Amino acid sequence: MGTKSPQDDVEGEDAPATPALDVGRLGDLLGFHLRMAHVAIYRDFAETMEELALTQKQLAVMELVAGNPGASQIDLANTLGTDRATMMALVNRLAVRDLIERRPSAADRRRQELHLTKAGRAMLARARELIDKHERRFLELFSRDEMDALRMALKRIYKGN
Repeated sequence: MGTKSPQDDVEGEDAPATPALDVGRLGDLLGFHLRMAHVAIYRDFAETMEELALTQKQLAVMELVAGNPGASQIDLANTLGTDRATMMALVNRLAVRDLIERRPSAADRRRQELHLTKAGRAMLARARELIDKHERRFLELFSRDEMDALRMALKRIYKGN
C-alpha cells in the first residue's frame, strides 16, 4: 500500500496511487503556479458554496450589487472584466432565483438598475459566513505581512503598477 495522493481523494478510495509527474519547466513559470493556486481555491470555494449553489462570478455580482445598489449590468461587466452577454446571463440566473431584481432608472428609462431582493440579502449574508471560513483556510497559510505582500504582488500583475 503506497501513500495516498491528492488524486485518490478525487478518484475514489479504490483508485490506484498515481505517481506525481515531473512538472519540468512548468515549475519555473509564474502562470503555472498561479493556475495551480487558483484551482485549489476554486475547488474549495465550490465545495464551500455547494449548499447555496452559487458560483464565484455570481457571488461577485451579488457583492457588487450589495455595495453599489442601482449599478447597471454594464457597470458590473466593466468592473469584473467580462463581456456584456456574460454579465446578462449571470444577472438573469440570479434574477430567476429571486436574488437580484432589475428596476428602471428614474434618471434614464433605458438603464436598468440592479438591486438585491430580500432573498438576495439573506443569501448574501449566509454566503459571507461561508466565504469567511473559506478565506480563513487559505489566509492561515500566511503571516499577515506575507498576505499583504502577496495581495500587492497579485494586484501589480493585473493592474500593471
